[in-house]
Amino acid sequence: MAVVVLVAAALVLAPAGCRSRPGDARVRIGRAEWKVEIAADEASRRRGLGGRRQVPAGTGMLFIFPREAPRRFHMLDCHVPLDVAFISARGVIVDVRTMAVEPDPAHPATVYSSRRPARYALEVPAGELAAAGVKVGDLVELLGSARDAAKAAR
Repeated sequence: MAVVVLVAAALVLAPAGCRSRPGDARVRIGRAEWKVEIAADEASRRRGLGGRRQVPAGTGMLFIFPREAPRRFHMLDCHVPLDVAFISARGVIVDVRTMAVEPDPAHPATVYSSRRPARYALEVPAGELAAAGVKVGDLVELLGSARDAAKAAR
């Protein structure tokens, strides 16, 4: 009985701030903040936001790559226009693009390439980056489980 009480007490008193909770991934650029899904493995990066008919305002997807390199994105099976910010390993935006819905989303023809190497890419609903005043050179903060995922991918 005493062991059960000690174990329960240890769980209750354990530091809650050591790890972020899954699902609390956020990205902040200036005063704007987005709640994001994380795409940190090959399968989730390939799938991206494909198949979505909507991406709610204030949300998006953070793509995390193991290293900085030129990045190429397309709108495979994506039915909503998106903004993409390409972000360096130092957390600086190196390029911003708006990606249009393709006439045939199953066979996208347009490729959106980063002008400089990037380790991260943030996709959000089209128009949100411009509305927030986001531009090349801005500093990006990864918060909550987004920060944890970026550290784990190194």
